Amino acid sequence: MILPAIIQGGMGVAISDWRLAKAVSLTGQLGVVSGTGISRVMTCRLMDGDLTGHVRRALSNFAFAEPIQKILDSYFIPEGKPAGKPYKSQPVYTVHPSKFLDQLTAIANYVEVFLAKENHNGLIGINLLEKVQLPNLASLYGAMLAGVDYVLMGAGIPTQIAGILDKFANHEPVSYRLDVQGALPEDDIRIHFDPEKIFPGVRQLIGRLKRPNF
Repeated sequence: MILPAIIQGGMGVAISDWRLAKAVSLTGQLGVVSGTGISRVMTCRLMDGDLTGHVRRALSNFAFAEPIQKILDSYFIPEGKPAGKPYKSQPVYTVHPSKFLDQLTAIANYVEVFLAKENHNGLIGINLLEKVQLPNLASLYGAMLAGVDYVLMGAGIPTQIAGILDKFANHEPVSYRLDVQGALPEDDIRIHFDPEKIFPGVRQLIGRLKRPNF
């Protein structure tokens, strides 16, 4: 394995966005997008009118049209929202997230990785935080749908992630043990993600996914 000499840091909430990651990757090094808060970033880009068309181009390449249309109906504002009008909020994660929230999170990560990897063969990674646990399953799966090459995680010790990536490569359901303040040692509190329930038919439509390096 030839490892990159430079690994660009994954700075949160699209500070390291797809443009930076792509620019680094085009030099032959490892560009890294941030997955932290990226669903909020994507919906804001849509509410600002997506004037460059980048987000909608990436969305148009996603394999399932129904959730894409729902996202556009919910958040896209042609020409952008009026100045001073607040951005529309999105659902908030709990231990039992809605199907739409998992779709939104997965698709937002797909969009960021897709744009970073578009039209070249360089390496792209995604950075997530162990301490921001609730969106991580959907984020990882969405990034893998876009062919992400590396997953980088910090802010904790992500001991569960390697096995999750193995299972996601085959579109298998996974669970993720959560750190809960006040929980007892015998408590086992988990969030679950089943690709076939979130995107029915995905295994048959897409086939095995590339398992990214971790």
